[in-house]
Amino acid sequence: MEQNKKNKVVAGFFVFLGLMWLCTVISKSVYASKLPIVSTESAQQKYVEHIVEVDGIVVAGDKNPVTVLSGLRVEKILVQAGDKVEEGDVLFTVDMEDLADIMEEKQTAVAKLQAQIDTILANEELERQRKELELQRAREDYDALARQQDTLVGRAAEAYSQIEDDIDNKKEEAKKYRNEERMRKQEEEKKKAMEEGEEWNEEEHWDGVDDSDDGIQVDESLLDSLQQAAYDEADAKVQRENAMREAQRKVEDSAAPENEDSALEVSRLELSDLQADLARFQEIKSAEGQIKAERAGLVTDVLISMGGRTTDSAAMLFADDSVPCQFKALVTQEQKKYVGLNDEVSLKLDGSSRTKDAKISYLSESGSAPGSYEVYIDLPEETGVPGLSGTMTRAESGERHPTCVTPMAVHKEGTRNYVYVVKERDGILGMECYASQVNVRVLDENESWVAVEGALDGDSLIISSSTIEVKNGDVVRLEEE
Repeated sequence: MEQNKKNKVVAGFFVFLGLMWLCTVISKSVYASKLPIVSTESAQQKYVEHIVEVDGIVVAGDKNPVTVLSGLRVEKILVQAGDKVEEGDVLFTVDMEDLADIMEEKQTAVAKLQAQIDTILANEELERQRKELELQRAREDYDALARQQDTLVGRAAEAYSQIEDDIDNKKEEAKKYRNEERMRKQEEEKKKAMEEGEEWNEEEHWDGVDDSDDGIQVDESLLDSLQQAAYDEADAKVQRENAMREAQRKVEDSAAPENEDSALEVSRLELSDLQADLARFQEIKSAEGQIKAERAGLVTDVLISMGGRTTDSAAMLFADDSVPCQFKALVTQEQKKYVGLNDEVSLKLDGSSRTKDAKISYLSESGSAPGSYEVYIDLPEETGVPGLSGTMTRAESGERHPTCVTPMAVHKEGTRNYVYVVKERDGILGMECYASQVNVRVLDENESWVAVEGALDGDSLIISSSTIEVKNGDVVRLEEE
């Protein structure tokens, strides 16, 4: 009895162990089924090659503009871009009724300008006559003023001279009176001496006529008058000098040329331009409004529209057959790193089964597409036609890097780059795999490979993909091969 009881206990224990084992297996299976399944790769040594492949179009090597008078209303356009035309072919026609209206307006403008020019010429002739009369009068006024001022100066000088003569006469009279007195006194002395019986010698007592001014007094009023006359003469000369200077300036001002006026010349130039335009309008009218090609060529651009009006710029552009065509393409800022001036490229034009070797002849930033660059390749003569499409390919082998991974393995967060590496650790159910984040620096990359630098080696298992998003430290399950 007791032996049976022991057997039951032992059997129950083994059943319990079996149940525990089964529960553990089930738990591991459930736990493992919820883990992300990851694919891994190893870092490899690779050349990170860069291939730039862009589509482009053949353009004319040089273009000649077709220009016409501005303001013409386009009635019909007979060519389009890509058409080959010969010299004399009609390109487009203009509205004849509108042309007649334009010519009438031009003729009215010509008549107005001609009337304006005639008026300017008539006014210039009147002004010339006025200037001549003004100059003649200024000269006459100058001569009359000169005579008047000379007379005034002469009168002042004459008055001074008259007073001076009066003073001299007064002095002469005084001298004569003094000499007469001397002679009278001498006669009296002689008579007295003779009466007294004294001997008289004429030579001892007579010393000649006294002509000196010593002791002669002149009337003070005459001297004042003489001084005033001198002042008047000096003032008259100064007045004459000032008056003649002013009169001379008036003559010079009258003779000076007028300020230059460009109105006449401008009007003549405008009239000449209008007459030239009118002649060209007349040519178009004589051609019944047909605008024809002056040379043979390929139409590359049509810059006018039916019903619109022509402008000062070109109406059409023709390809110059004497200049070889060019291939034009646009590359991005990133692609420009691997494309440079004079680089060798491969070029394949549509319709051709062969790829041609070519060289980039021009590279510059695009004005129409900011952030892009225009690439031009000179084509050999008689190769391609404007508008033909093609593909340019440029391959840059790059450097060999020891640690390269696929782009899917590299994660970016702002300016930081990192990869996940599979590592092992003890877990609640034994050894388990987990994702460890490793920072790397990207050295180079293309569509297939990314060259990195970091704590990686050839034995590192790098996660390249996962069934669900993986974060640093997450437990993962390796994909079964």
